[in-house]
Amino acid sequence: MNDKELFYTKLKGQLEDTTKFPSDYMYKFIVPAIGDQQKEVQRVFDNKGAVIKTKKSKTGKYISISVVLKLDSAQEVIDYYKKVEKIEGIISL
Repeated sequence: MNDKELFYTKLKGQLEDTTKFPSDYMYKFIVPAIGDQQKEVQRVFDNKGAVIKTKKSKTGKYISISVVLKLDSAQEVIDYYKKVEKIEGIISL
């Protein structure tokens, strides 16, 4: 099992122990301000009822993105992380 799989297995266990689904879940990401990464993140959550807020960093080099979405299971939380991690330059918090 690689580090990423281990991380997701641990996260799934923690979510199942601490969260009653369905529940609102908040994702936080940081992307470079230059490029289409912000739009790519928005596309992943498009038409899912997500509330997306963005904020530029003080220097203007980065954009923080907060996404709140009602999800039905810990596995669904992880599935969205896996979709977003394919976006180049993204940092998940």
